[in-house]
Amino acid sequence: MEIAIIIPAHNEEQFIKLTLDSLVKQSHKPAKIIIVDDNSTDRTREIALSYSEKLPLQVVSTTSKAVNIPGSKVIQAFHFGLSHLNIEDYDIICKFDADLIFPENYLEILVSRFRESETIGMVAGHCTIEKNGTWEVENQNNPDHIRGALKAYQKDCFKQIGGLKASIGWDTIDEMLARFYGWQVITVPDLHVKHLKPTGAAYNSKSKYLQGEAFFKMRYGWWLTFITAAKMAWNKKQMQLLYNYLRGYQIAKSKNLVPLVTEEQGLFIRKYRWNGIKSKLGLKTRN
Repeated sequence: MEIAIIIPAHNEEQFIKLTLDSLVKQSHKPAKIIIVDDNSTDRTREIALSYSEKLPLQVVSTTSKAVNIPGSKVIQAFHFGLSHLNIEDYDIICKFDADLIFPENYLEILVSRFRESETIGMVAGHCTIEKNGTWEVENQNNPDHIRGALKAYQKDCFKQIGGLKASIGWDTIDEMLARFYGWQVITVPDLHVKHLKPTGAAYNSKSKYLQGEAFFKMRYGWWLTFITAAKMAWNKKQMQLLYNYLRGYQIAKSKNLVPLVTEEQGLFIRKYRWNGIKSKLGLKTRN
């Protein structure tokens, strides 16, 4: 299976060498890697170019706003990289961050899982972060959720979901739409990737209400938003986030923002989420 990887990168000179080193060592070699240098002011581009003889690498440059707003800057850079790629030439499309260290068999395992069934649309391992000298799974989401840092899509799945949305919540919308269209979303429990920069570390303070906006755009509804926001705030041990997320939901609702999913897709998402909550509580779910 032919794998194309797009890596958006903004001022990643501290980490990108480690990411590319780990891709050089892969037992299943990628067919194409596009590094999108997004307005970097450091040595990101120079370091990426130094791998041109070691990897099937292309470095392209774009300019976006300096402010790092979740779901906007990175996906715009991804789209720019995608425009330099003929996806029909590849079987798997990956969006990777520039601050990851992959185990040497990472791509090999992705391929083996995709080959298990034609209905498998997305596959990934789990991000780990370093705490007190040990690497622990990053406690951000449910274990069936694929982190935005390491997305991999079967080409037809990627096309059917309409690619990636340049909006907060893109990395949940993609897998929910995949499930809506009948694709399987697979996470591999023991396939661990080192995530060198904690999620959200570079986000601007203006983005604090955007997670609530994402809940609105995914048609969560008030009570599902409240439960999800409370869980996220608890997991991050920052209860102020509960207020921020609920406030963001209300702001989006008052502005009557256009949802990113249809009513039918929103109904599917809500049902999926409620079934997940009921399952954790030991309650029966209805199909």
